[in-house]
Amino acid sequence: MNAQQSLQVVESLHDIVDAVRRLDQVFVRYSAGPDTDREGRSMDYESGLEMPGLSVAVLSPEPWWTRPTADWVARRLCKYDDLLDAGRFPWLLTGDIVGWGPDHEPLVEVREPLMRVGNEALAEARRTYHARFEVGNDSRQGGT
Repeated sequence: MNAQQSLQVVESLHDIVDAVRRLDQVFVRYSAGPDTDREGRSMDYESGLEMPGLSVAVLSPEPWWTRPTADWVARRLCKYDDLLDAGRFPWLLTGDIVGWGPDHEPLVEVREPLMRVGNEALAEARRTYHARFEVGNDSRQGGT
């Protein structure tokens, strides 16, 4: 069985939040999975350059975050919905930051693939995000 097939599919936002709380730093990657990403490098398609690691988003909350961890996790999962398609899904991993991408995203070397985020967990994250945030509100609406 390959690593992609052996990734546990998690269907609960609560289970994802538990992993984030338990582990030091958790990242989320939207791709065809760890088997496809085994080369360990993302491409900057605008420049044509190969980057030194995989492009990911941080799923662990920042120290200044005083709201529930579930809010942070739901928001971070939803921010990358546009990356979902038939060939890509979100999966969680631990890794070591080896650089920063052109959009200031961390580039990591994978330590351990953790789990695949299932459709039900994504739906729960979307419901949480829309219920607890003013989605789309930004500094153009008068904030600082």
